[in-house]
Amino acid sequence: MAVAPATTALALEAINTYYGDSHILKDLSLHVDRGETVALLGRNGVGKTTTLKSICGWVAPRSGIVLFEGAQIQGKGMMQVARLGISLVPEERRIFTNLTVAENLRLAQVTAQRPGWTLERVYEKFPRLRERLKNRGDEISGGEKQMLAIARALVQDAKVILLDEPTEGLAPLIVREVENIVREIKASGVTVLLVEQNLYSALSLADRCYIIDQGQIRFEGTPEEVRQNEDVLKRYLHV
Repeated sequence: MAVAPATTALALEAINTYYGDSHILKDLSLHVDRGETVALLGRNGVGKTTTLKSICGWVAPRSGIVLFEGAQIQGKGMMQVARLGISLVPEERRIFTNLTVAENLRLAQVTAQRPGWTLERVYEKFPRLRERLKNRGDEISGGEKQMLAIARALVQDAKVILLDEPTEGLAPLIVREVENIVREIKASGVTVLLVEQNLYSALSLADRCYIIDQGQIRFEGTPEEVRQNEDVLKRYLHV
């Protein structure tokens, strides 16, 4: 039985994930240490989102191991994984658009297995949400939806947050706000695995980076090592 180091929050070992007959992740391995922000980079369609789904139980790997705090969790359903403290913030945000901002947060707090951030702390870190408490989910901007989706994970006491394209479709000013929120999350001790198409945003946030191509990890290094490796940038990121 595989055992992750004591400093490791999350580890994938030789994961193989399929959609039907399509082999998406091929012996993929990576790890994220406690309190670390790790970026998973790559072009569209190479397996980034599938990696997150394989962790959170959205899709079950056919083989390989997923370790959370040293325990195997592959094969568990999404609710089981969420109760352990792993929260996926999907690209689609998936907030309740017929509920107000306040109702979305209270519902997340009520259904949490453990108390996480207080609503007051959320409103302190997300002042835009405080201003929109009475607005329904379909009455707020894309950036505010993203903030709400992240805030829901925090009130549910997520130990690891999986962020899928958090800046996708946002105006530059709102991108800066979301980046600052990710930094606040890291400062609070929460572990983050970040999938992000915006390379410059990802490199400004990450402690380490993995680059994935055709379902396999092709490069691991620091943001500075990514910036300086022209071959990697051109081959796998089309920069």
